[in-house]
Amino acid sequence: MTKAIDVQRVSKKYAGLTVVDNVSFSVNQGELFGFVGPNGAGKTTTINILCTLTKPTGGVALVNGYDVVKDTSAIRRTIGVVFQETTLDSYLTAEQNLLFHAYAYGVPKDIMQTRMKNLLQLVDLWDRKNAKIQTFSGGMKRRLELVRGLIHHPKVLFLDEPTLGLDPQTRNYIWGYLDRIRREENVTIFMTTHYMEEADTCDRIAVIDNGKIVAIDSPETLKNKLGGDVVFLRTSDQSGALRELSEQWSVGVEVEEDLIKFAVPNGEKFLPTFIRKFKGQILSIGVRRPTLDDVFLNLTGKDIRDEEVDTVAQFKQSLKNRRR
Repeated sequence: MTKAIDVQRVSKKYAGLTVVDNVSFSVNQGELFGFVGPNGAGKTTTINILCTLTKPTGGVALVNGYDVVKDTSAIRRTIGVVFQETTLDSYLTAEQNLLFHAYAYGVPKDIMQTRMKNLLQLVDLWDRKNAKIQTFSGGMKRRLELVRGLIHHPKVLFLDEPTLGLDPQTRNYIWGYLDRIRREENVTIFMTTHYMEEADTCDRIAVIDNGKIVAIDSPETLKNKLGGDVVFLRTSDQSGALRELSEQWSVGVEVEEDLIKFAVPNGEKFLPTFIRKFKGQILSIGVRRPTLDDVFLNLTGKDIRDEEVDTVAQFKQSLKNRRR
């Protein structure tokens, strides 16, 4: 398959600190590729390298066949970018924001109007084209930024936390639009996200931690590698239960306060036998298929939900700082 992005042994250092550490991966043309990891793992730095906003310290990265160091202008003409924070001009109308961007990218005038109308209709904003951005909700701004990132018909669309801070319903709307755009525009999408339900829709995801890629595969394959279904257990004697699980059942466990978790193949078949033979007192027990949250915790030792809360808090604080 044709590679839209090809990264080979890329590193980035700031003041002697390695932020991106010798990473290699590729993204196929038309693929929806997710990049997930804890705060400070190197996600945004990697996306900045691919968008030619910062130069790598070492390695080679190609986007649409162009080198991120040698061919910056060519790359910028063939990509679209939606950043974490809005970069729309709030004093201009939606149409004016799009026209300014289209002129900057040299979109022919006869194509510009048709292109703008089609995309605005696609995201249900055509009737608001003459409204100023300051009257838009957060979700409407995000949809307009998607249109702006696509107005010059890029081959690759980079999305850095595209739905950060939006409510679940608006996030679903955004991804509905993105799915349509990807199918109708044949755009490769490279995104970072903290929302595991979004990462679950990707063709493949890469998990990055401490600047290194620790796993890369389809969401389903990564979940299957955990070893089966996840069992949740609460008992009256946690230390005794942990000892029995280790000695008698030979399973690796994780503990979250009073909850014990472990993975087993065929959880539904395992559960009746376990309940019958377990020597401790069971207060509650359940089983479910593994999720990407489980994958993330297993690979990084961190809970993505905690990372998500931290990121939203940082985002809100940055907005407060800008208003001062």
